[in-house]
Amino acid sequence: MEVKIGVHNAPRELVIESSQSPEEVDAAVRTAISNDGVLDLVDERGRRVLVRAEHLAYVEIGEPMERRVGFGAL
Repeated sequence: MEVKIGVHNAPRELVIESSQSPEEVDAAVRTAISNDGVLDLVDERGRRVLVRAEHLAYVEIGEPMERRVGFGAL
């Protein structure tokens, strides 16, 4: 699933592919914001992305997508 994170004063958004469910990502975002803590997400390769909640502009949680391989895949 694709997660896009907008950060204040950053020209580009952070985009990660996460194996976490949309509910897990939502819970992590809400917890970070309510505790004024740190958003901690893990991507598909096991790398951690940490963003202080006070710097979050937005978090876009995408739908899980099938990966298509081969000719004619759109």
